[in-house]
Amino acid sequence: MKPTLAFLLLLASVLVHMGSSFSFGREGAQYASWDDMNVVAHGLLQLGQGLKEHVEKTKRQIRDISTKLKAFNGTVADLSRQNKSLQEGEEALKTRAQEMVERESQVVNMSAEVHASAEELRAERQRMDRLEERVDGMQQGRGLKLNNSSNNRSDDANFIQRLLEAQNKWIDDLVDRIRQQQDELEKQNMHLQALQGKVKQRRVKSVVRRKHQEIALKDYTEEVASLTELATDCHELFLKGERNNGVYAIQPRNSQPFDVFCEMTAEGGWTVIQRRQDGSQNFNQLWEAYQKGFGSLKGEFWLGLDNIHTLTKQEELTLLVELSDWRGEAQSVQYTFRLGGEESNYALYLPKTICDSLENGLTTGPSGLSFSTIDRDNDLNADVNCAKQLSGGWWFSNCGQSNLNGKYPRKPNIRQRRQPRKQLIFWKTNHALRTTVLKIAPATVKSSVDQGYY
Repeated sequence: MKPTLAFLLLLASVLVHMGSSFSFGREGAQYASWDDMNVVAHGLLQLGQGLKEHVEKTKRQIRDISTKLKAFNGTVADLSRQNKSLQEGEEALKTRAQEMVERESQVVNMSAEVHASAEELRAERQRMDRLEERVDGMQQGRGLKLNNSSNNRSDDANFIQRLLEAQNKWIDDLVDRIRQQQDELEKQNMHLQALQGKVKQRRVKSVVRRKHQEIALKDYTEEVASLTELATDCHELFLKGERNNGVYAIQPRNSQPFDVFCEMTAEGGWTVIQRRQDGSQNFNQLWEAYQKGFGSLKGEFWLGLDNIHTLTKQEELTLLVELSDWRGEAQSVQYTFRLGGEESNYALYLPKTICDSLENGLTTGPSGLSFSTIDRDNDLNADVNCAKQLSGGWWFSNCGQSNLNGKYPRKPNIRQRRQPRKQLIFWKTNHALRTTVLKIAPATVKSSVDQGYY
């Protein structure tokens, strides 16, 4: 989306520039200079190359993410099948356990029957004992007359003897049945205990396997999330092992992701927020363009006030300003700073020592210096709009300290003769600058560049 918008803006600026290069009068048309056409062609080529690289990088990222998602989906499907198998095994265990409970109930009923039979046998034995006692009493208490009653006594004794033998046989059969039922009950109890042990063991294995699967799924999900999670800035990329300069996608906290250009040094990662190097990008833009950002991250660009503010909300940052002029001299200056939001017109807040110094290119008021563009006048000069007078958008005070977003001189030999110094890129001096770089990093990252002031 951003390259398309940049292309449209660049195409519009090219058309306007080419339109302004032609004038129709009585003496005919005048054509644009060869240098202007070279600059336009250079800008178009650079934009096309940037679009091509961005599309290729996006395709690679999409292929990588698709591969990881396919692997993730396959793992989830395998885990689902395993989980289904475990559920089926658990249902089978539940059915087997129900059968065991029913058999245990049958065993309990059989035990109750055996107990009732034993009680009945005990009562029958007691009755037989009483009967034997009566028989003995009858034999001992009466005088037996051998002549008259010997036959009758013998018949009664035989009858009682047969009755006792039948009763004893029935009792013995009942005792054998009780013993068999007790043996069967013991076997059923042993089988039931073995089944209960197997069920408990399978439940433990099922719980352990499911726990391992949950842990594996969680670890895999976290790994996929870590692969797709973006860093919050260039320094976090540095801490994760990145050491190459280039364009990366980041996502500050509570923000949408966007692309930045990272410069990796020995000390850490720096997020570049502005670069001027060849004049291929027009920086005389309106408020909305400065708010959203413009240019090519591999060439000249402005990152955008919204994105810069999002980065400054995370932690205290260091702003490093690197400058070089047409004489080949290069110096830098470093600030601790904070940028306000849209409600403050993106006010720039610097340390009090910087605010009180008249030797610095950036000065701020007591409550911060607001950002200004040609269509949004927020400077401290009540008479003129510094952005209109000096060109470009910047934190202007009274139109005099600095403007790193001014016009880029087209030719070194005419840069001061044909354009006022104040309309070019400058930093406290009367001569125009050739390159500028603004980059930020956490305050804990220290720059190894020699610091100085223009």
